[in-house]
Amino acid sequence: MTVQAPANGASLAEWLAYLEAAHPVGIDMGLTRVARVRDAMQLQPAFPLVIVGGTNGKGSVCAMLSTMLNRAGFKVGTYTSPHILRYNERVAIDMQPLPDADIVAGFAAVDAARGDTSLTYFEYSTLAAMHAFMQQNVDVAVLEVGLGGRLDAINCFEPTVSVVVSVDLDHQAYLGDTRELVGFEKAGIYRAGKVAICADPNPPQSLLLHAANIGADLKLLGRDFGISRMENQWSFHMGAVHKHALPIPALRGEYQMVNAATALAALEALKPLLPVSIGAIKRGLLEVDWPGRFQVLPGRPLTVLDVGHNPHAARALADSLKRMAFAHKRIAVFSMLSDKDLPAVVSLLQDEFDEWLVAGLDMPRGRSADDIAGELEGMGIKGVSRFNSVPEAWDAALSRAGENDRIVVFGSFHTVAEVMQHRLHHRA
Repeated sequence: MTVQAPANGASLAEWLAYLEAAHPVGIDMGLTRVARVRDAMQLQPAFPLVIVGGTNGKGSVCAMLSTMLNRAGFKVGTYTSPHILRYNERVAIDMQPLPDADIVAGFAAVDAARGDTSLTYFEYSTLAAMHAFMQQNVDVAVLEVGLGGRLDAINCFEPTVSVVVSVDLDHQAYLGDTRELVGFEKAGIYRAGKVAICADPNPPQSLLLHAANIGADLKLLGRDFGISRMENQWSFHMGAVHKHALPIPALRGEYQMVNAATALAALEALKPLLPVSIGAIKRGLLEVDWPGRFQVLPGRPLTVLDVGHNPHAARALADSLKRMAFAHKRIAVFSMLSDKDLPAVVSLLQDEFDEWLVAGLDMPRGRSADDIAGELEGMGIKGVSRFNSVPEAWDAALSRAGENDRIVVFGSFHTVAEVMQHRLHHRA
């Protein structure tokens, strides 16, 4: 069935509804269709591009890199996904979400150029984002890979620098069920003769081999760049370059140190085109904002929001929680999508909580509260309570928690988004 494109003057919501229905499947890996429309739109940016992929950490690296470049005086386009509250979060100029009208104009331009070529939601979004960046005459664009790398729509553009932050299991149905298979897909964003950064401490052989086979200029964490941590500051080194007395990043979590070093490695690769002063670097590290990534809310009880939803993210979350001050009672507000590895995530975090307040997610890939709770109880976890919705679980957590307790909301972007939206409504 052919879906009719929105008429002139249609709202962003109408366009997004159209994008969701325009292609037969939500994920359709491959570059042929998106490249055809890219060429029809003449989307050949003259400004540098940084493509950032990885299982986890890529959004944080994009945020840090974009903020430091902006503080250096450059006009920066940033494209990330998914969003938490509003689609506009995905497309930013100087870290400010693009207005509805500019996003709609991009969608309309894509639709006018595509002819009979069908595009997925993400492919539309990617082309519209690049259209916006070219219309806005940005100095540099930072693009986050959506899924994998090799066949992701982002990869239809030619990067100046490519970054793989981490390699672990997620989206196994599309990327494979071993780190070697996933590593090959992630390494697909590397280019011959271009700087290719990998911040995974144990990079898969498939990634290393692919980089060598194509002649990429591979820079590895621990071999080519790294960090030295002190109590309240840290240092970065890459070859003969040393940057000392750097502030701890504003983004919480010990893993953010590696993400910051990864962003600095990308800046070093960009230096001939976009020099960034040490002052801009320090300001960027102190002022970067990226909600939902081990985000600690103000006030008591201490509350953490984290969009982590795979084993790699669960290990990072567990490590960060262990480093926090003692909490008398530790409460999880938790939900996950059905295609995620719930047992692996929960097993890594089960010792960090005394109570699990679980809720269902009312969406196509959502699981019911009974399903999630049953799986947790089957793993021998005690203190599990069921709720009809994430906001109900959140309200219950607040009613149960005292000043010296801790609440952690995690398991999915959707879980965190529902709590954020609920808090906004209650403050209004």
